[in-house]
Amino acid sequence: MAYDATDPRAALEAAPKAKVTAVQGPAADAQYGLFYKEPPQEDDANGKTWYSRGSNFVCAYSDLKPGATFERSNQPDEYCVYLNDPDTPMIVEANGQTEKTDGYALAVIPPGQSKLTFPKGGRVSRFFTTKSKDLAEKCANARFYDQMPFNVAPLEPWPEPVGGYKIRIYSLDVPAEPGRLGRIFRCTTFMWNVPYTQMGPRDRSKLSPHHHDDFEQCSLIMAGTYTHHLRWPWTVDHAQWKQDEHAVVEAPSITVIPPPVVHTSVGESPDKNQLIDIFSPPRVDFSMRPGWVLNADEYPMPELQN
Repeated sequence: MAYDATDPRAALEAAPKAKVTAVQGPAADAQYGLFYKEPPQEDDANGKTWYSRGSNFVCAYSDLKPGATFERSNQPDEYCVYLNDPDTPMIVEANGQTEKTDGYALAVIPPGQSKLTFPKGGRVSRFFTTKSKDLAEKCANARFYDQMPFNVAPLEPWPEPVGGYKIRIYSLDVPAEPGRLGRIFRCTTFMWNVPYTQMGPRDRSKLSPHHHDDFEQCSLIMAGTYTHHLRWPWTVDHAQWKQDEHAVVEAPSITVIPPPVVHTSVGESPDKNQLIDIFSPPRVDFSMRPGWVLNADEYPMPELQN
């Protein structure tokens, strides 16, 4: 890991492993869902929706028309709805509960039956695990995962939330705090790291090249342009060596960075740059930092190996 001293991640320590084991092998290719240039998988009365995936998750990014609705029946596990923008109202109905938000929020939706309604439409990102097989099959890169990549630990849901499954909506209107990394939330299936918007290009003297041993990083870009700098480690087999990638990616998009690829992302736009990182299952190292996970009191951590 290489972090500038002012980066809160410089304080991270090696975390104990969760009770899962990844299959070791060559690092997979990065995956790109370029929603600003690729055709949507759905274009209907709801609006346009693009589907792209990683090993354990599915991203459904939508540019919705007013009145759009989505329903799930027999949903196997929790999923998340990310509303990046204010004035993107959403009504959530699930298992007899109804909740509303005006936008600029992250919602966790319980298993079972649910309905989402968007009176004004807007930009909406829904994240599911690949247990939602119907959605995984819609992904533009579905066939890439016919043979699962090495090195990614299989999805093991974290313990059930305190008070049981229910709709939980978290406002993103959270003041910054020295020593805390962005705004981090977790549930049984996902962790979200929502940094504060970066204005102007990133300082290239304070980059953060690092890697993950056994989990993917999904970087969702909602504003600006980023260069993802990616370096694949060498193995003993020269045939497995890959050239570095310096992928220039715009909003809206996702990039799935496989382990143990060394990576750092650089915001390039002269005005607003916004990138959100999503992990499935949640990260142990972030969870072990006191005060970092804003809803930690609602979602217990799993038993860990020493």
